Amino acid sequence: MIWTGSLSHPYRLGGHVGLYDTTLRDGEQTVGVVLDPEQKLEIAHLLDELGVDRIEAGFPRVSQDDRDAVELIAGAGLRAEVWGFSRAVAADLEALVELGVRHAVIESPISDAKLDAIGVPRAVMVERITKAMRFAAAHDIHSAFFGVDSTRADLDFFRCAYEAAVEAGAREVVVVDTLGVASPEAVRDLVGRTIQWLDGTPVHFHGHDDFGLATANAAAAVSGGATWIHGTINGMGERAGNADLGEVALALRALYGVESNLRLDRIRDVSGRVQELSGYALAPWKPVTGETLFRRESGAVASQFHDPPSIEPYSSELVAAERRLVLGKKSGLDSIRIKAEELGLDVPEDGRAELLAKVKDLGTRKRGLVTDDEFRALVEESR
Repeated sequence: MIWTGSLSHPYRLGGHVGLYDTTLRDGEQTVGVVLDPEQKLEIAHLLDELGVDRIEAGFPRVSQDDRDAVELIAGAGLRAEVWGFSRAVAADLEALVELGVRHAVIESPISDAKLDAIGVPRAVMVERITKAMRFAAAHDIHSAFFGVDSTRADLDFFRCAYEAAVEAGAREVVVVDTLGVASPEAVRDLVGRTIQWLDGTPVHFHGHDDFGLATANAAAAVSGGATWIHGTINGMGERAGNADLGEVALALRALYGVESNLRLDRIRDVSGRVQELSGYALAPWKPVTGETLFRRESGAVASQFHDPPSIEPYSSELVAAERRLVLGKKSGLDSIRIKAEELGLDVPEDGRAELLAKVKDLGTRKRGLVTDDEFRALVEESR
């Protein structure tokens, strides 16, 4: 079902990686998207059925709606671990304790650009991080330190902040490419260094897509030793969005031999429902979930339509998508033959060229596709 060839085989990693979904928190930061608590609960159930290992239910201190959503999801009896989100602020952590959330990402900015913007010196921020991690540990919260803008932080201070967090009780840490500025090579290196500095503490990677590298960076993070990858459904999120969990899971499996628990046969259904609830549409050519991935208009490709491995890198069945041949300006003689057979229409071989000309003309005038009904009408006209 995967036909990627052998070029990437020397770079296969093998193994397994955990997926951490932040659709309900970071994903909702998409401009104009507002999800109510019941909608978030529905998405959480979809994520659970999809095989996501950890679901970030939200940041309860943002609003009453967010608090209600976290409470609903935490009490939903999901298979996945439910995580909360908090700043290194006592009131944020107290809200998680009140809601009974036992796992939490705890964030603090660590780049000088961020620290200067909020007017907090490095030493003061380390004190805040230490205090927050101690509070979490004292209240039996399994915490992961999340250094905001860590890919732009001074490396010495990065190490200082992360070591302080772990010494104070953080059980895991997250390398955070907040503005999507890191190259894959840099991500692999930073994740590897972090694992070394923290003596094997589990490392997550959280990446944004500002330069179109979020999926590549997620793969690089796994190559560097990351055991958890953060992302969202459809890559939704602030600015250019986050890593798309479906893309990450497929790329890791197909190109690197790294498995996850994500059910690829469910990803398109979940993608569609999240789009409906969020009120946006995806580019039709988007990887994994795009509408046109398995539709073929080109005549040159139609001649090979009977042989999926010749024109596709993986089977439509892998992601439960429909394979279709469509007609338009770019169709060829094989397109006419295949479509006629599909619709049970009798089109003699010597009449296909004339019919193709009519299909191309109609597609050009419409500036779009020729529907099956329009094709039937053209066949009738040609008789």
